[in-house]
Amino acid sequence: QVQLVESGGGSVQAGGSLRLSCVASGRSFSTYYMGWFRQAPGKEREFVATITWNSGRTAYADSVKGRFTISRDIAKNTVYLQMNSLKPEDSAGYYCAAKLHFGLGYQVNEYDYWGQGTQVTVSS
Repeated sequence: QVQLVESGGGSVQAGGSLRLSCVASGRSFSTYYMGWFRQAPGKEREFVATITWNSGRTAYADSVKGRFTISRDIAKNTVYLQMNSLKPEDSAGYYCAAKLHFGLGYQVNEYDYWGQGTQVTVSS
């Protein structure tokens, strides 16, 4: 049973920073692809960033490129999302996800496991 547990959300002012963490457990993640998605009220869940567990290869949504950084700590089975220069439009629930099949994933339906989410609120 795979379990993903996010933490690190909170409330910050525009221009501030937060670091989200996602601890993965339940099996070896060496062949997984991990992703962060977000969902604001009334909107669909959207891709934020993804990383290959093994090689550390990354990809980002255009809206966060240059501001957010995804990384992983293999020893701790943890994926991070460092968010800098936050904007009010970044406010959303942020979800960690794991993908079993080959290739970086950009779509919600490509992912096999999801965490419960952590809320990020950015005030202007």
